[in-house]
Amino acid sequence: MIALDLFCCQGGATRGYQQAGYRVVGIDIEDQPRYIGDEFWQADALAWVDQHMDWIRAEVSFIHASPPCQRYSRAQKIQQREHPDLIPPTRDLLNATGVPWVIENVEEARPELRDPVLLCGASFGMTTYRHRLFETGGWTLTAPDHPPHTAPLTKMGRPRRPGDFAHYVGNFSGVDEARADMQMPWASRDGLRECIPPAYARYVAEQHLAGHGPAPAAIPAACGA
Repeated sequence: MIALDLFCCQGGATRGYQQAGYRVVGIDIEDQPRYIGDEFWQADALAWVDQHMDWIRAEVSFIHASPPCQRYSRAQKIQQREHPDLIPPTRDLLNATGVPWVIENVEEARPELRDPVLLCGASFGMTTYRHRLFETGGWTLTAPDHPPHTAPLTKMGRPRRPGDFAHYVGNFSGVDEARADMQMPWASRDGLRECIPPAYARYVAEQHLAGHGPAPAAIPAACGA
């Protein structure tokens, strides 16, 4: 089975899809030397999909897309920086493929997403909450149990105290701890603060496979040429 990870960064989501049995092709506009997937193409993700539409329709089983979240983040709004809204064009392009898909983004992007499902690190045994929203296309995602947030959240930039939950954003403290917590030993600080933990993507993939079953495929040698 082949999955595409659009806007893949260092491959947090990719690893989750691999764990679920997919061969994953990552696309990102920036070079990603730490990318953990099976194949990587440095390209504008939406342009790449548009250019390879026939191959995607024939060979790809699932598409994950994480458009940059800067437009929706609180920090960017405070700083009044302008960023493009990539969720609508991403949705339109994914619908055009006819392949089942999911779009992921931060909680602040909820007004742009359609009936999103929230995933939380506490649902997967992590010591970070890291809420993320997932909109699906062509299938339905069911949310897991969401434990109450009883543990205090460490203040930004400070080490996590015993019993607290970590806040892996900005120039956070405890890179090795974050790698272990989110099971991403290959990732840098930049990759960790931007990532989707693999457990989230594995849950999404297994939910989809449970309802639709696998669709075997193979990546042709000319893919991306």
